[in-house]
Amino acid sequence: MKADLHFHRLDVARLLDDGLEPFPEIRRRVDALQPGEGLEILSPFLPSPLIERLGSDGFEHELEHDPGGAWITRFWRSGPSS
Repeated sequence: MKADLHFHRLDVARLLDDGLEPFPEIRRRVDALQPGEGLEILSPFLPSPLIERLGSDGFEHELEHDPGGAWITRFWRSGPSS
């Protein structure tokens, strides 16, 4: 993980519980990231399609499996501005 980054947190389980598709909110948040920021996403499953999609858009990621069963995925922009 990029220790020098500030990560904003988004729990997508709440969106899913409300029957909402989380990708538009995730996209909005990653597009708004400033240098030195990242997005930490909590999800009830491994978000493989999201990792592939954001990876192709230039984001790096790190995964962590929480002991409670949730997946924590951190995203930040690749390159010198991250």
